[in-house]
Amino acid sequence: MQIPPFSLEAQISEIGEEIEEALIKVFRSGKYIGGEEVTSFEKAFALATETSYSVSCNSGTDALILALRSLNIGQGDEVITSSFSFFATAEAITSVGARPVFVDIDPENYLMDLDLVEKAITPRTKAILPVHLFGHPLDMDQIMAIAEGNNVKVIEDCAQAAGAHWRGKPVGSFGDVGCFSFFPTKNLGAAGDGGAITTNDFDLAKTIRELAIHGMPKRYFHTNIGYNSRLDSLQAAILNVKLSRLNKWIEQRKSIAINYINKLSTIESIKLPSNTLINNSVHSWNQFAIRIMDNSFVENLKFTSEDVLDSLSRDLFKSELQGHGVNTIIYYPIPIHLQPAYKKLGYKEGSLPITEKVCSQVISLPIFPELKSIEQSYVIDKINEIFKR
Repeated sequence: MQIPPFSLEAQISEIGEEIEEALIKVFRSGKYIGGEEVTSFEKAFALATETSYSVSCNSGTDALILALRSLNIGQGDEVITSSFSFFATAEAITSVGARPVFVDIDPENYLMDLDLVEKAITPRTKAILPVHLFGHPLDMDQIMAIAEGNNVKVIEDCAQAAGAHWRGKPVGSFGDVGCFSFFPTKNLGAAGDGGAITTNDFDLAKTIRELAIHGMPKRYFHTNIGYNSRLDSLQAAILNVKLSRLNKWIEQRKSIAINYINKLSTIESIKLPSNTLINNSVHSWNQFAIRIMDNSFVENLKFTSEDVLDSLSRDLFKSELQGHGVNTIIYYPIPIHLQPAYKKLGYKEGSLPITEKVCSQVISLPIFPELKSIEQSYVIDKINEIFKR
């Protein structure tokens, strides 16, 4: 049996005809930039995120950059965020001239340790950029309290968290802005790149929209140096078809996650995702990330650091599963603060010990709404076999 970490094949079988009709409608309209499909999606997405405004754009990365620029964050400013995320989280901060300041993560949920956030605030801090990693929402009550107490902005990185909630409210509705990605592997994915920014502030929404269209509030009149970051009509048409199914797909992902948790909980060598089923959050399960806690796979190697042993054990586990046809992905093997591109920031190995440890152990199991019960059982059986052996 061959099981991918993610597949759109079954989804396309279910909604392919509806998507084709939507695309043909766009082709026939001749309106490939902007138009009814984009306007319709922005209104629907604002409604889904319980925000006043949604501005679509070219990608999740652009969403972060546009958000930062709209808040006048730039040269000399600092933005506190997580090093355990996709590179774009920090890259966007650097792209506007600001400096990313990384805090370590909570070992239970892999999210920013909120007790460290306030300690990292300096007179140069202009914003906190929390990442709802893998679809797990942060405690937005605590983040907003920290931000308000220190007069800093909040930019939510919701790239992996469309459909996630904290205390009954969707992510992206708490901070000054929320930033979403519609990369194909996301819970709400386009057939290419796409993104959106949500906000309840009219002036911010207006500024973001202008920045995304060359700083142009009206045709050929430019009040700012913007650039071209528009969601095209074809992608909007696809997202309009998918958005109404998002909640159902998240429920299916949740069911898979619960099955994994129930069936793998007896394996002591694995750390499962923290149990978010009993707290104030609704996890959207974009990824089901486990940690391989036992490096005895390779413990006979000498003169090797513990983190290296962890990485080798995790990689061997990945290889073993792949040999059985179970394909996995590692998000993320190298933390952002140790990437060569950020060498000048001065972070060293050991700067963020929990982040570095998790990066050496984490691996994501297959999870997508259409993953069949027989496929889930196969994944679970093969994992049990590996650890029994």
